[in-house]
Amino acid sequence: MPGDHYVYIVQCSDDTFYTGYTTDVQRRVAEHQAGNGAKYTRGRTPVELVHVESYDSKSEAMSREYEIKQLSRADKERLIDGQT
Repeated sequence: MPGDHYVYIVQCSDDTFYTGYTTDVQRRVAEHQAGNGAKYTRGRTPVELVHVESYDSKSEAMSREYEIKQLSRADKERLIDGQT
């Protein structure tokens, strides 16, 4: 059974990626779309959800979010394409 803590990646309109943590992916993406999400995504809308991972605990998800943020763009693209 999947966890209820999520790490997600959205692709912004300027072709950059934003990685975040949430307990409700659809709500969070809607917040980004409305310009009420992270400061980074404001002005970079629309965003497109391109990757989601679920975890059983917040600490697991936050650790994974940090790992993804440390990846190069090429590595993030491979992750999104399912190659990692």
